[in-house]
Amino acid sequence: MIDIKLIREKPELVKKAAVDKGMTVDIDRILAVDVRRRELETEFNELRHQQRRAGERIAKAAKEEKAALSKEMGQLKSRLKEIDEERTRVEAELHELMLLVPQIPHPEAPIGHDEAANVEVRRIGTPQAKSDLGFEFKDHLELGQALGIIDVERGVKLAGSRNYVLKGAGTLLHEAVLRLAWDLMLARGFEPLTVPVLVLDRLMYGTGFFPLHREEVYLCERDNGSLVGTAEVPLTGLHTDEMLDEANLPKLYFARSTCFRREAGAAGKDTRGLYRIHYFDKIEQVVVCRADPEESARWHQLILENSEAVVQALELPYRVVEVCTGEMGQGKFRMYDIETWMPSREAYSETHSASALHNFQARRLNLRYRRADTGKPEFCHTLNNTVIASPRILIPLLELNQHADGSVTIPAALRKYMNGMERITR
Repeated sequence: MIDIKLIREKPELVKKAAVDKGMTVDIDRILAVDVRRRELETEFNELRHQQRRAGERIAKAAKEEKAALSKEMGQLKSRLKEIDEERTRVEAELHELMLLVPQIPHPEAPIGHDEAANVEVRRIGTPQAKSDLGFEFKDHLELGQALGIIDVERGVKLAGSRNYVLKGAGTLLHEAVLRLAWDLMLARGFEPLTVPVLVLDRLMYGTGFFPLHREEVYLCERDNGSLVGTAEVPLTGLHTDEMLDEANLPKLYFARSTCFRREAGAAGKDTRGLYRIHYFDKIEQVVVCRADPEESARWHQLILENSEAVVQALELPYRVVEVCTGEMGQGKFRMYDIETWMPSREAYSETHSASALHNFQARRLNLRYRRADTGKPEFCHTLNNTVIASPRILIPLLELNQHADGSVTIPAALRKYMNGMERITR
Protein backbone atom coordinates (compact mmCIF):
# COMPACT_ATOMS: atom_id res chain seq x y z
CA MET A 1 0.00 0.00 0.00
CA ILE A 2 1.29 3.46 -0.80
CA ASP A 3 0.61 6.75 0.95
CA ILE A 4 -2.73 8.32 -0.05
CA LYS A 5 -0.96 11.70 0.08
CA LEU A 6 1.20 10.62 -2.86
CA ILE A 7 -1.91 9.79 -4.89
CA ARG A 8 -3.38 13.21 -4.08
CA GLU A 9 -0.19 15.06 -4.96
CA LYS A 10 1.02 13.02 -7.96
CA PRO A 11 -1.93 11.10 -9.42
CA GLU A 12 -0.37 10.93 -12.90
CA LEU A 13 2.76 9.28 -11.51
CA VAL A 14 0.65 6.60 -9.82
CA LYS A 15 -1.41 6.09 -12.98
CA LYS A 16 1.80 5.61 -14.97
CA ALA A 17 3.03 3.04 -12.45
CA ALA A 18 -0.21 1.08 -12.91
CA VAL A 19 0.18 1.16 -16.69
CA ASP A 20 3.86 0.17 -16.53
CA LYS A 21 3.00 -2.75 -14.24
CA GLY A 22 0.06 -3.84 -16.38
CA MET A 23 -2.43 -3.30 -13.57
CA THR A 24 -5.98 -1.96 -13.56
CA VAL A 25 -6.85 0.46 -10.78
CA ASP A 26 -9.19 3.48 -10.84
CA ILE A 27 -7.08 6.30 -9.43
CA ASP A 28 -9.75 8.91 -10.17
CA ARG A 29 -12.29 6.91 -8.17
CA ILE A 30 -9.82 6.69 -5.28
CA LEU A 31 -9.43 10.48 -5.31
CA ALA A 32 -13.19 11.00 -5.41
CA VAL A 33 -13.81 8.58 -2.54
CA ASP A 34 -10.98 10.19 -0.56
CA VAL A 35 -12.56 13.63 -1.03
CA ARG A 36 -15.91 12.32 0.20
CA ARG A 37 -14.25 10.64 3.19
CA ARG A 38 -12.62 13.90 4.23
CA GLU A 39 -15.86 15.83 3.74
CA LEU A 40 -17.65 13.39 6.03
CA GLU A 41 -14.87 13.60 8.58
CA THR A 42 -15.08 17.39 8.61
CA GLU A 43 -18.86 17.41 8.93
CA PHE A 44 -18.75 14.75 11.65
CA ASN A 45 -16.27 16.77 13.73
CA GLU A 46 -18.26 19.98 13.29
CA LEU A 47 -21.50 18.31 14.36
CA ARG A 48 -19.83 16.71 17.36
CA HIS A 49 -18.70 20.17 18.38
CA GLN A 50 -22.25 21.46 17.96
CA GLN A 51 -23.54 18.49 19.96
CA ARG A 52 -21.25 19.31 22.87
CA ARG A 53 -22.30 22.95 22.82
CA ALA A 54 -25.98 21.96 22.65
CA GLY A 55 -25.49 19.73 25.67
CA GLU A 56 -23.98 22.61 27.59
CA ARG A 57 -26.90 24.90 26.62
CA ILE A 58 -29.48 22.30 27.68
CA ALA A 59 -27.83 21.99 31.08
CA LYS A 60 -28.11 25.76 31.61
CA ALA A 61 -31.42 26.41 29.80
CA ALA A 62 -34.70 27.33 31.39
CA LYS A 63 -37.33 24.61 31.56
CA GLU A 64 -39.41 26.06 28.71
CA GLU A 65 -36.36 26.12 26.36
CA LYS A 66 -35.21 22.56 26.97
CA ALA A 67 -37.77 20.89 24.69
CA ALA A 68 -36.59 22.83 21.62
CA LEU A 69 -32.96 22.29 22.50
CA SER A 70 -33.56 18.57 23.04
CA LYS A 71 -35.18 18.38 19.60
CA GLU A 72 -32.11 20.05 18.10
CA MET A 73 -29.91 17.58 19.96
CA GLY A 74 -31.93 14.68 18.55
CA GLN A 75 -31.49 15.99 15.00
CA LEU A 76 -27.77 16.30 15.52
CA LYS A 77 -27.59 12.77 16.89
CA SER A 78 -29.56 11.41 13.92
CA ARG A 79 -27.29 13.16 11.41
CA LEU A 80 -24.18 11.97 13.20
CA LYS A 81 -25.43 8.40 12.91
CA GLU A 82 -26.06 8.85 9.16
CA ILE A 83 -22.59 10.29 8.67
CA ASP A 84 -20.97 7.51 10.67
CA GLU A 85 -22.72 4.84 8.60
CA GLU A 86 -21.76 6.50 5.32
CA ARG A 87 -18.22 7.03 6.55
CA THR A 88 -17.92 3.32 7.32
CA ARG A 89 -19.02 2.45 3.76
CA VAL A 90 -16.72 5.05 2.19
CA GLU A 91 -13.69 3.98 4.23
CA ALA A 92 -14.30 0.33 3.32
CA GLU A 93 -14.45 1.21 -0.40
CA LEU A 94 -11.31 3.32 -0.14
CA HIS A 95 -9.48 0.51 1.66
CA GLU A 96 -10.44 -2.03 -1.03
CA LEU A 97 -9.32 0.32 -3.79
CA MET A 98 -6.04 1.16 -2.05
CA LEU A 99 -5.20 -2.55 -1.84
CA LEU A 100 -5.02 -2.53 -5.66
CA VAL A 101 -2.65 0.44 -6.05
CA PRO A 102 0.88 -0.57 -7.14
CA GLN A 103 4.16 0.56 -5.70
CA ILE A 104 5.85 3.14 -7.93
CA PRO A 105 8.92 1.36 -9.36
CA HIS A 106 12.49 2.58 -9.28
CA PRO A 107 13.05 5.18 -12.02
CA GLU A 108 15.76 2.97 -13.55
CA ALA A 109 13.65 -0.21 -13.58
CA PRO A 110 13.23 -1.42 -17.17
CA ILE A 111 9.74 -0.75 -18.52
CA GLY A 112 8.04 -3.64 -20.28
CA HIS A 113 5.13 -6.06 -20.10
CA ASP A 114 6.87 -9.45 -19.99
CA GLU A 115 10.20 -11.17 -19.39
CA ALA A 116 11.45 -10.17 -22.84
CA ALA A 117 11.98 -6.69 -21.39
CA ASN A 118 14.15 -7.92 -18.49
CA VAL A 119 17.70 -6.58 -18.65
CA GLU A 120 20.72 -8.81 -18.14
CA VAL A 121 23.10 -7.48 -15.48
CA ARG A 122 25.85 -10.14 -15.51
CA ARG A 123 26.65 -13.77 -16.35
CA ILE A 124 28.71 -16.14 -14.26
CA GLY A 125 29.98 -19.43 -15.68
CA THR A 126 29.58 -20.97 -19.13
CA PRO A 127 26.24 -22.54 -20.12
CA GLN A 128 26.53 -26.06 -21.52
CA ALA A 129 24.28 -27.10 -24.37
CA LYS A 130 22.94 -30.65 -24.64
CA SER A 131 25.07 -31.20 -27.71
CA ASP A 132 28.25 -30.30 -25.81
CA LEU A 133 28.14 -33.43 -23.67
CA GLY A 134 29.44 -35.82 -26.29
CA PHE A 135 26.83 -38.47 -25.39
CA GLU A 136 23.07 -38.78 -25.39
CA PHE A 137 21.63 -36.13 -23.07
CA LYS A 138 19.03 -37.06 -20.47
CA ASP A 139 16.87 -34.46 -18.75
CA HIS A 140 16.55 -34.42 -14.95
CA LEU A 141 13.41 -36.54 -14.99
CA GLU A 142 14.97 -39.27 -17.16
CA LEU A 143 18.06 -39.25 -14.98
CA GLY A 144 16.07 -39.25 -11.74
CA GLN A 145 13.82 -42.10 -12.80
CA ALA A 146 16.74 -44.20 -14.06
CA LEU A 147 18.66 -43.61 -10.82
CA GLY A 148 15.59 -44.32 -8.69
CA ILE A 149 15.68 -40.91 -6.99
CA ILE A 150 12.60 -39.19 -8.52
CA ASP A 151 9.15 -40.79 -8.69
CA VAL A 152 6.57 -38.54 -10.33
CA GLU A 153 4.09 -41.33 -10.99
CA ARG A 154 3.65 -42.11 -7.31
CA GLY A 155 3.66 -38.41 -6.44
CA VAL A 156 0.67 -37.96 -8.74
CA LYS A 157 -0.98 -41.01 -7.17
CA LEU A 158 -0.57 -39.44 -3.74
CA ALA A 159 -1.58 -35.84 -4.46
CA GLY A 160 -2.53 -35.29 -8.10
CA SER A 161 -0.76 -33.50 -10.91
CA ARG A 162 2.43 -31.47 -10.40
CA ASN A 163 3.50 -33.61 -7.46
CA TYR A 164 6.49 -35.90 -6.96
CA VAL A 165 8.39 -38.08 -4.54
CA LEU A 166 12.13 -37.83 -3.95
CA LYS A 167 13.87 -41.03 -2.87
CA GLY A 168 17.24 -42.09 -1.49
CA ALA A 169 20.07 -40.02 -2.89
CA GLY A 170 17.50 -37.63 -4.40
CA THR A 171 16.27 -36.76 -0.93
CA LEU A 172 19.85 -36.49 0.31
CA LEU A 173 20.68 -34.09 -2.52
CA HIS A 174 17.56 -32.05 -1.81
CA GLU A 175 18.48 -31.76 1.87
CA ALA A 176 22.12 -31.05 1.05
CA VAL A 177 21.42 -27.92 -0.99
CA LEU A 178 19.11 -26.62 1.74
CA ARG A 179 21.69 -27.26 4.45
CA LEU A 180 24.41 -25.59 2.39
CA ALA A 181 22.24 -22.49 2.07
CA TRP A 182 21.33 -22.63 5.78
CA ASP A 183 24.97 -22.69 6.85
CA LEU A 184 25.86 -19.84 4.50
CA MET A 185 23.13 -17.62 5.96
CA LEU A 186 24.25 -18.41 9.50
CA ALA A 187 27.82 -17.50 8.59
CA ARG A 188 26.61 -14.20 7.14
CA GLY A 189 24.96 -13.12 10.36
CA PHE A 190 21.29 -13.71 9.61
CA GLU A 191 19.08 -15.05 12.41
CA PRO A 192 17.33 -18.39 11.75
CA LEU A 193 13.63 -18.68 12.54
CA THR A 194 11.14 -21.52 12.50
CA VAL A 195 7.80 -20.05 11.40
CA PRO A 196 4.25 -21.23 10.65
CA VAL A 197 3.34 -22.08 7.07
CA LEU A 198 -0.39 -21.76 7.78
CA VAL A 199 -0.99 -18.06 8.38
CA LEU A 200 -3.92 -15.72 8.94
CA ASP A 201 -5.35 -13.81 5.99
CA ARG A 202 -4.15 -10.56 7.60
CA LEU A 203 -0.58 -11.54 6.74
CA MET A 204 -1.46 -12.45 3.16
CA TYR A 205 -3.03 -9.02 2.66
CA GLY A 206 -0.20 -7.37 4.53
CA THR A 207 2.59 -8.87 2.43
CA GLY A 208 0.70 -8.16 -0.81
CA PHE A 209 -0.35 -11.66 -1.85
CA PHE A 210 -4.03 -10.81 -1.33
CA PRO A 211 -6.24 -9.76 -2.98
CA LEU A 212 -4.53 -9.99 -6.40
CA HIS A 213 -2.97 -13.46 -6.06
CA ARG A 214 -5.61 -15.21 -4.03
CA GLU A 215 -6.30 -17.77 -6.78
CA GLU A 216 -2.67 -18.96 -6.57
CA VAL A 217 -2.94 -19.82 -2.86
CA TYR A 218 -4.22 -22.90 -1.05
CA LEU A 219 -6.96 -21.48 1.18
CA CYS A 220 -8.04 -22.88 4.52
CA GLU A 221 -11.28 -20.89 4.78
CA ARG A 222 -12.62 -22.74 7.80
CA ASP A 223 -9.69 -21.42 9.83
CA ASN A 224 -9.42 -18.01 8.12
CA GLY A 225 -5.95 -18.97 6.93
CA SER A 226 -3.79 -19.87 3.97
CA LEU A 227 -0.79 -22.07 3.24
CA VAL A 228 2.13 -19.84 2.33
CA GLY A 229 3.95 -19.94 -0.98
CA THR A 230 7.08 -18.55 0.68
CA ALA A 231 8.44 -17.95 4.18
CA GLU A 232 8.55 -14.27 3.20
CA VAL A 233 5.00 -14.02 4.55
CA PRO A 234 5.59 -15.03 8.20
CA LEU A 235 9.10 -13.54 8.29
CA THR A 236 7.96 -10.13 7.05
CA GLY A 237 4.81 -10.27 9.14
CA LEU A 238 6.64 -11.19 12.34
CA HIS A 239 6.56 -7.61 13.66
CA THR A 240 3.07 -6.68 12.46
CA ASP A 241 1.56 -3.82 14.50
CA GLU A 242 4.84 -3.28 16.34
CA MET A 243 6.90 -0.14 16.93
CA LEU A 244 10.56 -1.15 16.72
CA ASP A 245 13.55 0.75 18.08
CA GLU A 246 15.80 2.16 15.38
CA ALA A 247 18.78 0.85 17.36
CA ASN A 248 17.50 -2.70 16.81
CA LEU A 249 17.38 -2.38 13.02
CA PRO A 250 18.04 -3.96 10.64
CA LYS A 251 16.33 -7.26 11.37
CA LEU A 252 18.06 -10.00 9.35
CA TYR A 253 16.02 -13.18 9.23
CA PHE A 254 15.95 -16.42 7.31
CA ALA A 255 13.79 -19.51 7.52
CA ARG A 256 13.23 -22.83 5.83
CA SER A 257 9.68 -23.71 4.95
CA THR A 258 7.66 -25.98 2.76
CA CYS A 259 5.91 -23.77 0.21
CA PHE A 260 2.56 -24.43 -1.47
CA ARG A 261 1.44 -22.95 -4.79
CA ARG A 262 -1.62 -23.84 -6.81
CA GLU A 263 -0.02 -22.66 -10.09
CA ALA A 264 -3.57 -21.80 -11.15
CA GLY A 265 -2.38 -19.45 -13.86
CA ALA A 266 0.05 -21.95 -15.39
CA ALA A 267 -2.32 -24.53 -16.86
CA GLY A 268 -0.48 -26.61 -19.46
CA LYS A 269 2.81 -24.78 -18.85
CA ASP A 270 6.02 -26.52 -17.73
CA THR A 271 4.16 -29.71 -16.90
CA ARG A 272 7.15 -32.04 -17.23
CA GLY A 273 9.48 -32.65 -14.34
CA LEU A 274 10.23 -30.52 -11.31
CA TYR A 275 10.14 -26.98 -12.66
CA ARG A 276 6.55 -25.93 -11.86
CA ILE A 277 5.17 -27.96 -8.98
CA HIS A 278 2.65 -27.57 -6.16
CA TYR A 279 4.98 -27.93 -3.17
CA PHE A 280 8.68 -27.45 -2.57
CA ASP A 281 11.11 -26.45 0.16
CA LYS A 282 12.79 -23.08 0.25
CA ILE A 283 15.11 -21.05 2.42
CA GLU A 284 14.07 -17.40 2.33
CA GLN A 285 15.89 -14.33 3.61
CA VAL A 286 14.12 -11.16 4.76
CA VAL A 287 15.48 -7.78 5.80
CA VAL A 288 13.54 -5.17 7.78
CA CYS A 289 15.46 -1.89 7.84
CA ARG A 290 15.13 1.87 8.25
CA ALA A 291 13.21 3.94 5.72
CA ASP A 292 16.40 5.01 4.01
CA PRO A 293 16.49 4.40 0.23
CA GLU A 294 20.30 4.16 0.20
CA GLU A 295 20.40 1.66 3.06
CA SER A 296 17.59 -0.31 1.45
CA ALA A 297 19.50 -0.41 -1.85
CA ARG A 298 22.64 -1.70 -0.07
CA TRP A 299 20.69 -4.53 1.54
CA HIS A 300 19.15 -5.36 -1.82
CA GLN A 301 22.59 -5.95 -3.27
CA LEU A 302 23.74 -7.90 -0.20
CA ILE A 303 20.84 -10.35 -0.20
CA LEU A 304 21.41 -10.85 -3.92
CA GLU A 305 25.08 -11.60 -3.20
CA ASN A 306 24.04 -14.16 -0.55
CA SER A 307 22.04 -16.09 -3.12
CA GLU A 308 24.72 -15.83 -5.78
CA ALA A 309 27.20 -17.29 -3.30
CA VAL A 310 25.05 -20.42 -2.99
CA VAL A 311 24.74 -20.86 -6.76
CA GLN A 312 28.47 -20.34 -7.15
CA ALA A 313 29.16 -22.96 -4.47
CA LEU A 314 27.04 -25.36 -6.50
CA GLU A 315 29.21 -24.55 -9.55
CA LEU A 316 26.19 -23.74 -11.70
CA PRO A 317 26.27 -21.21 -14.56
CA TYR A 318 23.77 -18.42 -14.05
CA ARG A 319 22.91 -14.86 -14.90
CA VAL A 320 21.36 -11.97 -13.00
CA VAL A 321 18.62 -9.96 -14.68
CA GLU A 322 16.81 -6.83 -13.58
CA VAL A 323 13.11 -7.55 -13.83
CA CYS A 324 10.92 -5.20 -15.84
CA THR A 325 7.90 -3.36 -14.47
CA GLY A 326 5.33 -5.70 -15.99
CA GLU A 327 6.93 -8.76 -14.37
CA MET A 328 7.91 -7.44 -10.96
CA GLY A 329 4.48 -7.45 -9.36
CA GLN A 330 2.39 -4.94 -7.45
CA GLY A 331 4.50 -4.21 -4.39
CA LYS A 332 8.03 -4.28 -5.80
CA PHE A 333 10.16 -1.15 -6.01
CA ARG A 334 13.05 -2.94 -7.70
CA MET A 335 13.63 -6.59 -8.44
CA TYR A 336 16.41 -8.88 -9.64
CA ASP A 337 16.16 -12.54 -10.67
CA ILE A 338 18.88 -15.15 -10.69
CA GLU A 339 18.36 -17.44 -13.65
CA THR A 340 20.30 -20.69 -13.66
CA TRP A 341 21.18 -22.50 -16.87
CA MET A 342 19.01 -25.57 -17.48
CA PRO A 343 20.05 -27.63 -20.53
CA SER A 344 16.69 -29.40 -20.92
CA ARG A 345 14.98 -26.02 -21.23
CA GLU A 346 17.82 -24.67 -23.38
CA ALA A 347 17.57 -21.46 -21.40
CA TYR A 348 18.46 -19.62 -18.25
CA SER A 349 15.46 -20.14 -15.96
CA GLU A 350 14.46 -18.33 -12.77
CA THR A 351 15.58 -19.90 -9.50
CA HIS A 352 15.76 -16.83 -7.21
CA SER A 353 13.99 -13.47 -6.92
CA ALA A 354 15.42 -10.56 -4.92
CA SER A 355 12.90 -7.82 -4.19
CA ALA A 356 12.98 -4.41 -2.54
CA LEU A 357 9.53 -3.16 -1.55
CA HIS A 358 10.34 0.03 0.38
CA ASN A 359 7.42 0.64 2.78
CA PHE A 360 4.72 -1.05 0.67
CA GLN A 361 4.39 -4.09 2.94
CA ALA A 362 5.14 -2.17 6.13
CA ARG A 363 2.18 0.15 5.58
CA ARG A 364 -0.15 -2.79 5.11
CA LEU A 365 1.28 -4.57 8.16
CA ASN A 366 1.57 -1.44 10.32
CA LEU A 367 5.26 -2.25 10.80
CA ARG A 368 7.04 0.83 12.12
CA TYR A 369 10.11 2.03 14.01
CA ARG A 370 10.74 5.17 16.03
CA ARG A 371 13.51 7.40 14.74
CA ALA A 372 16.27 7.96 17.29
CA ASP A 373 16.89 11.59 16.28
CA THR A 374 13.32 12.93 16.18
CA GLY A 375 11.26 10.29 17.96
CA LYS A 376 8.98 10.29 14.93
CA PRO A 377 7.42 6.98 13.83
CA GLU A 378 8.35 5.75 10.35
CA PHE A 379 7.24 2.76 8.31
CA CYS A 380 10.09 0.28 7.80
CA HIS A 381 11.49 -0.87 4.47
CA THR A 382 11.32 -4.60 3.71
CA LEU A 383 13.31 -6.79 1.32
CA ASN A 384 13.36 -10.50 0.54
CA ASN A 385 15.16 -13.03 -1.60
CA THR A 386 15.29 -16.77 -2.16
CA VAL A 387 18.47 -18.31 -0.78
CA ILE A 388 17.69 -21.66 -2.43
CA ALA A 389 14.57 -23.50 -3.53
CA SER A 390 14.50 -27.24 -4.11
CA PRO A 391 13.77 -29.41 -6.01
CA ARG A 392 13.85 -26.83 -8.85
CA ILE A 393 17.58 -26.35 -8.32
CA LEU A 394 18.00 -30.12 -8.78
CA ILE A 395 17.19 -29.66 -12.48
CA PRO A 396 20.55 -28.02 -13.37
CA LEU A 397 22.41 -29.98 -10.68
CA LEU A 398 21.44 -33.30 -12.25
CA GLU A 399 21.54 -32.26 -15.90
CA LEU A 400 24.88 -30.44 -15.82
CA ASN A 401 26.68 -33.11 -13.78
CA GLN A 402 25.55 -36.22 -15.68
CA HIS A 403 27.81 -38.81 -17.30
CA ALA A 404 27.42 -41.18 -20.22
CA ASP A 405 26.69 -44.09 -17.88
CA GLY A 406 23.76 -42.22 -16.34
CA SER A 407 25.52 -41.39 -13.09
CA VAL A 408 25.67 -37.85 -11.65
CA THR A 409 28.61 -36.16 -9.95
CA ILE A 410 27.82 -34.36 -6.71
CA PRO A 411 29.38 -30.87 -6.44
CA ALA A 412 32.18 -30.76 -3.88
CA ALA A 413 30.36 -28.25 -1.65
CA LEU A 414 27.52 -30.74 -1.07
CA ARG A 415 29.50 -33.89 -0.31
CA LYS A 416 29.90 -33.25 3.41
CA TYR A 417 26.11 -33.11 3.67
CA MET A 418 25.81 -36.45 1.85
CA ASN A 419 28.13 -38.52 4.02
CA GLY A 420 31.00 -38.07 1.57
CA MET A 421 29.06 -39.36 -1.45
CA GLU A 422 30.74 -38.15 -4.65
CA ARG A 423 28.50 -39.67 -7.30
CA ILE A 424 24.91 -40.88 -7.60
CA THR A 425 24.86 -44.17 -9.50
CA ARG A 426 22.25 -46.65 -10.61
